[in-house]
Parts: sequence; structure tokens; C-alpha cells
Amino acid sequence: MVKTIRKAAVIGSGVMGSGIAALLANVGIRTLLLDVVPNELTEAEKKKGLSKDDDEVRNRLAKTSLEQSLKRKPAPFTSKKNIDFITIGNTEDHWNELKTCDWIVEVVVENLQVKKQVLQNIDRVRKKGSIVSSNTSGISVHAMSEECSQDFKEHFLGTHFFNPPRYLKLLEIIPTKETKSAIAQYMQNFGEEVLGKKVVFAKDTPNFIANRIGTYGLLVTVREMNKSQLNVGEVDSLTGPLIGRPKSATFRTLDVVGLDTFAHVAHNVFQHVEGEERELFTIPPFMEAMLEKGFYGSKAGKGFYKKEGKEILQLNTDTLQYEPRQKFPLTDKSKGKKKDMKALLYSSNREDQFLWNIISPVLLYSAHLVSQIADNIIDIDEAMRAGFGWKKGPFELWDELGVEETVAKMKNEEKTVPSWVEEMLESGFTTFYKQTPEALFYFKESEYKVKEREEKRIHLASLEKTNVLQKNSGASLLDMGDDVLCLQFTSPNNAIGLDIIDMIHKGINEAEQNYKGLVIGNQGKNFCVGANLAMMLMEAQDDNYEEIDFVISKFQGAMQHIKYSLVPVVTAPFSMTLGGGAEVCLPSAHIQAASETYMGLVEGGVGLIPGGGGSQNLYQKVLSQSGSGTDLLKVASHVFETIAMAKVSTSAREAGELGFLNPQDKITQNEEFLLYDAKQAVIHLSSDYRAPVQQKIPVVGESGYATLLLGAQSMKYSGYISDHDLKIAKKLAFVIAGGRLPFGTKVDEQYLLDLEREAFLSLIGELKSQERMQHMLLKGKPLRN
Repeated sequence: MVKTIRKAAVIGSGVMGSGIAALLANVGIRTLLLDVVPNELTEAEKKKGLSKDDDEVRNRLAKTSLEQSLKRKPAPFTSKKNIDFITIGNTEDHWNELKTCDWIVEVVVENLQVKKQVLQNIDRVRKKGSIVSSNTSGISVHAMSEECSQDFKEHFLGTHFFNPPRYLKLLEIIPTKETKSAIAQYMQNFGEEVLGKKVVFAKDTPNFIANRIGTYGLLVTVREMNKSQLNVGEVDSLTGPLIGRPKSATFRTLDVVGLDTFAHVAHNVFQHVEGEERELFTIPPFMEAMLEKGFYGSKAGKGFYKKEGKEILQLNTDTLQYEPRQKFPLTDKSKGKKKDMKALLYSSNREDQFLWNIISPVLLYSAHLVSQIADNIIDIDEAMRAGFGWKKGPFELWDELGVEETVAKMKNEEKTVPSWVEEMLESGFTTFYKQTPEALFYFKESEYKVKEREEKRIHLASLEKTNVLQKNSGASLLDMGDDVLCLQFTSPNNAIGLDIIDMIHKGINEAEQNYKGLVIGNQGKNFCVGANLAMMLMEAQDDNYEEIDFVISKFQGAMQHIKYSLVPVVTAPFSMTLGGGAEVCLPSAHIQAASETYMGLVEGGVGLIPGGGGSQNLYQKVLSQSGSGTDLLKVASHVFETIAMAKVSTSAREAGELGFLNPQDKITQNEEFLLYDAKQAVIHLSSDYRAPVQQKIPVVGESGYATLLLGAQSMKYSGYISDHDLKIAKKLAFVIAGGRLPFGTKVDEQYLLDLEREAFLSLIGELKSQERMQHMLLKGKPLRN
């Protein structure tokens, strides 16, 4: 049996195949990417004088796909450097190399006979005990392998990645009856811990879990749209965040997925089911017409939506012509961000009736399928959350709506309720889930069964019920257990204000007295998108610069407290970690970052520079990584460019390349394990931790300042930046250079902090900076004035 996967192979280099190869490369696994040998030469190859025997031709498909993946958006690679982990080849010349691989992933066309042949060919060369999987969205996994060897069957399973593999977290694993349980368990652990996926086990049924229910739900919505005489835009305004679904709602989701792909998935179920269910998976006539016209969605430039200039048009599904986008005229009660879902049971307004008519069938369909497609309701709920971005899976949502009330309404409407749900209610069980302080229970086979406690998944919401030490309007201190304290941001958007600053001091003081260390982390949408901009703007417009100076001084003091804490402070950033969020991370003893961390000092976008020591701490961090013989000017130029251009990493790996993370900092692939890993980092560091000692910092001084400005002035003369951008750049350069001092002068940290604070105060008093701040607050994007 494979003890660890060190080398993998991906057969098939299409969008999905190259995406899986990139996913493996992102976690440092050497990967062989193979595709077939082309039948014909391209015109470019003919002009080069190449023949079909040349490697450049024979490896063309894999090579071209890999090159295209570097240009693809969103990017499949967390760093372009990761492409070095991938070796390309073809299925004739390099087939024997499969014997060196620990895991072989087949990602060829969705055709059973083709897959069977490819898998038989793999069986002939693979080493005994190596794992083989087929990435399929719905073909029978058992049927693929039925003619392969016994060892192959025992090490074979389905692995259904969702596209794009880097970003969509669901991985459905489909064992066959002959797959060794140890292999299935190993792949679950590997998928979660190494690849960072939410892994669920699915049964070998058409389209497995998420696509089966998701496709059904989309088709139900389309049919109800026609019955209710709504249009594309109106449906999307109702079926997005309002009901806990992604912003892409229904039809924007179909455009992203591709109507041709959706039709293929629906047809796969249609072929394998009977009766009423078969009819439900019939593609409506207007969709068939769209397919004939090539209205596939985003990849075709038009689908249910089409962009003309700055205007987004929607498709009229009756005429197949495009018209201005419309939204449903929501009632006053529905204009908030989240709907009171229980209103669907009792409301008579048009929007609620529509939503009930698309949600209730999905609840019933999910309940009918439980034993067919999954082992329990948890796998179904987790699959829909991770695969389709639902806030709550069907059974979690059913609990929110009220099981007794909804079943009564369904029966009144003569809908068929699965017998097991009725029996559950008759036995006195009124919810699918039951949460206690000790555990989560779920209903299965006439009783509540406990969901196994997962040590690596720490839920701060649960800790808040029992383990809160202190709390204010912006943050709270929680006991994580094992003598580790957690500081959680809780302000709107986790924006940093005096409340968070105060709790940072309290948290460190408490940790120094009674704990091994402190984790700064949370489980919001983003780690932190910066300081409380609205408060800063209000004070600036009131000319209250003494208050601003006070807040900035306090912020700098809190960052220094993090840096020189007597116990380790570990930050756990994820998603957007911008401005003040990045400044909190930079001085920490250790950064444990989620792989998808987008970090940057972006204050220039609102007419400012970092005010909490960000410039100094990034400079020091890059300097410390440079080693002996450091080129000070090169370090200063890198930091200046990173901040002046408001560079934001597209991953934690890239954050390291920008200098925000050093080699000692770590990356967690599975965000659900982030706080656990941060906690373990505290425990590890605490055994022999010694707070750093302040040291003087060498700066480039006046001559370096002049050099830093040359590039900014050149961009100004070329028309790339405005006069105000240049003014910001001058202030930033002065801070990073250390002012008008001789090159190489060593200065105290406080000296640089004072320069930073003075520059911040002068810029926030500028009218154009205030205009930028106001524009960001109103529009959510930078103003270039």
C-alpha cells in the first residue's frame, strides 16, 4: 500500500486535467502530465519544418495546455514557479513512466468505453499498490474498472474534483465495492490535509451528490421561472445571497459552468433514471435552442447574460434576444442581505411563493435520495456547501424552516414526503440535527447519532458559548484549550479600531500571565480588510488630527506589543488580509497563513501610506531574509515598489515571494484546519520562546530616497500615475529611506514609526486623500484622482 504520495500522474491535459496537475504542483507534488499524440501538424509546426516524430509535436497538447494555464483566470497556480513541479509528455512515449507514480489520475473524455481502455492500459504498467482514480462527474466508477486486475480494483476509486480545482473545495470520493477501505480512508485524509479539500464519500450513482441535487435544483428553478412569468434577472435577484446562495445565483452560475457542461450533466442523470425523475432532468426547449446558437455562457461571451460595453444585458428566454437586465422588486422586508426563511411558510407575496416553490422540491428530492447517494445527511449538506457555495445544505435549511411546519405545508400541497421523514416526526424527532455543548448529532436510522469530533476543525462559534474570557464591540478573547488563547476580531468587516487595539493589549497581557501564547485569528469572510476607514475620514473632515494621531500611536503601540510579547503571538490570516490586517501579521512571531491568503499594504488606494508600522516591519522582514552582504537599496526598492503599487498576493505562496511571509512561516492548505495549525505553532514555539530584542535598522538615507523616487517620477512623466500618487510615493519613499540621513545609518524602530505617523497625518489632511477614502467607502473601489 502507498504510504505517501510523492509523485503523481495526470492523464488528460484539458482544463480539468491541467487544473488538477496545478493543484498537485501547488502542494509540492511532482506530477507527470500526459496527453495523446496529435494526428496532424499545425501550420506553425509545418513552417518550422517539424515532423510528427519531433518531441515538440508529440508533446504539444500537454505543453500547450500548461502554457494556457499560466494565462488562465482565476489562476490555477498559487505561484507561477510551481509549474516546475510538472513534467509534460504523451501517452505513447512516456507511458512506462507511470510505474514510478504513487497516484495516477485519469481525466480523459467522459465516455465509458474510452475510460475503460485507458484504465486497462494503466493497469498494465502501474506498480502494484499504487492508487488510481478516475475524475468523472457521473460515469459509473465500478463499470470502468470491471475488466482490470484485482490489485487495480482494490486501489481504484472515483475522485470528482470541481472546476476550477484550486478554488472549489469539494472533492467527492467514490469507492467501489472492491476498493480497500484503507485506500479510501487514506485518500480522504490526503484530500483534506494535503490538498485542502472538503472530502465527502459518495455512492456510485449518476452525478454522485452535489451535481445530482444542484442540477435538479437549477432545473426546478428554470421551470418555476416560466410558471411564475419571471425573467432571468429577476430570478437571480431572488436566488443569490438573499437565500444564502452565492452572488452568481442561478443563471450567472450556469454561465460560469457553461450551458453545454450543465446539459451534459443533466443528460447523464436522464439516461440513468426512470419515470417522473427522468422527466425532471429534461433540458427545456429554450436551453436546447441556446445550445444550437452557441450561447454557452462566459466562455462564449454570451449565455444568459452578455456584456455590451459597460452594460450587462440579460437573455429573453422567449425570443432569445438580449435586453436590459432587470431585478425583482423586492418587498421592504426582503431588501436586507438575508431573508427570514420562515416567511416562506406563511407569506402570500409573489417572491416568497416563488422561493417556496423552488426550495421545497429540493428538500424533498434530497430526502428521497439520502440512502441512494450518500451514507448520511451530513455528506449531502457538506457537499452542497462546498460544491455549490450554499450557506446551508438542504437538511440544515430544512431545520431552519421548521421540519414539522414544512411537512404539514407539503402534505397540504399534496407533495410526497419520504416515509422516513414522516416516521422521524412520529417518533418525536423534530429536527435533522441536534447541537449540544459537547457534540453535534444527526438523525439516521431512527435515532440521533453523534458526529465524530474532528480535532483539527476548531469552531470559534462553539467556543464563544463557553470559553469567552473578555469581550468588547470589536473583539473577544477565547480559551482554545491546551493553554492557548485566541484573539478574535468581531467588528463589521473586522475593521481595526480602538476596540480591537485595546483587546490586542489585553490579550497579550493575559497570555503572558496565564497562557503559552496567543493566536490572532477569526472565521469571518476575511481575516481583516484594514483600519476603520469611516472613523478616520470623519475625524479628518472634522480637522481632529490630535485624535487621529492618538489612534495611530495606539495602533503602532499594539503592533510593537505583538512583536515584543514575552510569549509567541501567531497570526492566522486568510482571504483578504489588507492594510491594517497585513500590519497585524507582519510583527507576529509566526504567520500561519491559509493557502488562499490575499495580503497587501494597499493604503495608497485611499491616498495614505501604512500607519501601523507596516512599512518598517515589511522592510525589516525582507531585510532579515536577505542574509549577509545585503544590498540595502535593493531591499528598500522592493519594499517601496510593493507598497507604492499596492501589490496584493494572489496566494499565501505569493505573499512569501513579496516578503510578507518568511521561510519559517507556514501555509495551511485546508482553511478549516487553520486555527488548529496556528494553535500547534504556539505550542511548538512556546517551549523555548524568547522575545526578540530591539535592534537598530540600517537605512538607505537621502541618496536612497532620491533613487526610490526616480521610478515614481518616471511613471508620472509617462502618465501612469497622478500628481497625488507621486505625492504619496514621495512620503512613502522618505519613510522607507529613513529621511535625510547618510546611507547605511542605523536608526531606532521608533524613529521610523515617527516618520510613518507624520507622513500618514500629512496625507490624511489632503483633500484628494479624503476624496479617495470617501470613494472607497461608497463604491468599494479605489479612485485615481
